[in-house]
Amino acid sequence: MKYPIGIQTFDKIRNEGYVYIDKTDMIYSLATEGQIYFLSRPRQFGKSLLISTLESYFLGREDLFHGLAIEKLEKDWKKYPVIHIDFGAGNFTKETFLDETLNAILSAWEEKYQIKNTLTDFGLRFVNLLNEIHRQTGLRAVVLIDEYDKPLLDVMDLDYKVAFQGTEITLEEYNRNTLKGFYSAFKAADADLQFVFLTGVTKFSQVSVFSGFNQPDDISYDGRYDALCGITKDELLSVFKESIKELGEANGMNEEETVAKLKRKYDGYHFSKDM
Repeated sequence: MKYPIGIQTFDKIRNEGYVYIDKTDMIYSLATEGQIYFLSRPRQFGKSLLISTLESYFLGREDLFHGLAIEKLEKDWKKYPVIHIDFGAGNFTKETFLDETLNAILSAWEEKYQIKNTLTDFGLRFVNLLNEIHRQTGLRAVVLIDEYDKPLLDVMDLDYKVAFQGTEITLEEYNRNTLKGFYSAFKAADADLQFVFLTGVTKFSQVSVFSGFNQPDDISYDGRYDALCGITKDELLSVFKESIKELGEANGMNEEETVAKLKRKYDGYHFSKDM
């Protein structure tokens, strides 16, 4: 059994024979029952793998889903234009880093679709990009954003100041305002969007950052999607049953004792990571 330790790419897991806990029935429900979602989960809880799986699904990678639950549910594998934005990398304490990141993302897509940009506002550029993608392809775009709050968490409570429109504000406020304008594109370009999914660690800034468009459907505490990320106890005991037995035997423990110890280590790890 190959464990995908540190691997967050769905196609790599599937193509190279790593263990994958099937979450695709929930992914199909999300894709067919709503349009804009927000999910908050701790770090190292499978959010990036979820985003990667959604990306493969909306890119029509039917070959990667062979034998999974969604194979029996999806009958029309369309290939949508998918804009995947990952704010997880980089240091946003640099005052120009968020602007540079957004400009690089938009420029790459504008180049792909040969869009001549004449706008300076990131939100307006994003709206124009989504509209052009829809016009050129005949398909609405899918936008997947991982770690939406990283540009804010990096600078939270830091007394970094930047010049803005003739005054001085904190870098946290600047990044918040910039993201608010960028995300406002989801309202203005509603007709050009097929699906939007945002993940993050916190919800502290959700209202102010997302206030420029209709509030996303927050599924962070939705019981239907509790198991969307991570591994449940039932999944652990079924998929890894033989491995747990071997681990217990190697340490002189029965299955119940082994599971109890695994639970203590798992809960303690995530508790300490979230403190």
